[in-house]
Amino acid sequence: MTNSATGKPGGDLNHQRRRFMRTMLSAAAVGLVTGSAMPGRLLAQAASGRSEGTGLAGLLSGDFKLGTALSNTTLLGQNPDIEALVAWEFSAITAENAMKWEEVHPDAETWDWQRADHFVDYGHRNGMYNIGHTLVWHSQIPESVFVDGHGRLRPAADVNKTMETHIATLAGRYRGKIHAWDVVNEAVTDEGQWRESHWYKSQGEDYFSRAFHLAREVDPNAELLYNDYNMTIPAKRDFALAQITKFRSRGMPIHGVGMQAHVHLSDPEIARLEASIETIAAAGLDVHITELDVDVLPQAYDYMGAEISTNFEYSDELNPFAEGLPQNVVDELAARYESLFRLFLKHKDKIRRVSLWGTTDGESWKNDWPVRGRTNYPLLFDRDGNPKQAYRAIAGLKTSVRKSS
Repeated sequence: MTNSATGKPGGDLNHQRRRFMRTMLSAAAVGLVTGSAMPGRLLAQAASGRSEGTGLAGLLSGDFKLGTALSNTTLLGQNPDIEALVAWEFSAITAENAMKWEEVHPDAETWDWQRADHFVDYGHRNGMYNIGHTLVWHSQIPESVFVDGHGRLRPAADVNKTMETHIATLAGRYRGKIHAWDVVNEAVTDEGQWRESHWYKSQGEDYFSRAFHLAREVDPNAELLYNDYNMTIPAKRDFALAQITKFRSRGMPIHGVGMQAHVHLSDPEIARLEASIETIAAAGLDVHITELDVDVLPQAYDYMGAEISTNFEYSDELNPFAEGLPQNVVDELAARYESLFRLFLKHKDKIRRVSLWGTTDGESWKNDWPVRGRTNYPLLFDRDGNPKQAYRAIAGLKTSVRKSS
């Protein structure tokens, strides 16, 4: 079994976690972000929750919200040091898995609220912008939603009622406590067509708008989002926007589009990202950069995306950095993050939020997808919770402005 803290077999997970607050508040990190405060003072502030001006989120507070995803392990109360790190460095949070259908509602009669309740309570205590993820998705959902105990497809009316009950119960429980919902997730293919999911086969395209109407009925004040990957592919982006525009003309409530940003060191190009940011904004929608991480490993596929059903066999060639990143790749990663955030800052008038998909490298799903057993380094904090060169590159975009002004 792979240790999620180290990405390697064995190791003491709790020992690694306990080191976070000591390492994250090193003199170098403190001096970069605050310029003056001492570690003891910062530790006390972090322990008491986030305040304006703290960490990287504080530097970007005048531009957009900076978010991260909280894992199930953290939401079971097993990562208090990650919670403190997140409270210090971020202003928005997403539940990585805890609110997905199979996690919170594993069968028709069962609801498991422990992790989702912790998520909402944690966000409230720390003054976070809370994103609910996700209400309707084709993946990570019990087959029983669509198929009965005899293997027969359920009638469309039954499936629609199940969706209605799920949204009413989940969004209703957190009404007024979730600031934005990823209402529908990944409904469109890269070729620019409706994904022929169980939802689509049962309900047709109307399931899409129905989900948004239901979410609005349950929580009138929450921002409602469509979230998808590969939104830099023109055919996919344009089809999705065309459907959203059509349904909006019929009264469907929607505020923004989440552009999942599972990117590589060089792909997609900044120009393609910029074109999609501008196109989505031109359609009258807020842009949310979601699920951001930068894969540094060789690509095991010929496209970028997050189709979690895809897996490839392990090979040493696909895991070249098992013992750590060489400096040239560290530099490339930092440069990539700097270019991404330079773009985001350029379009801060269009971007509501930028959220990373995890906090430390050891937590990242990219260690196991699309090849199990690999060691990846896609985030801003290393496996011990230290801010990486990429973190400092982003902070430098703001600190250099402050020094020159």
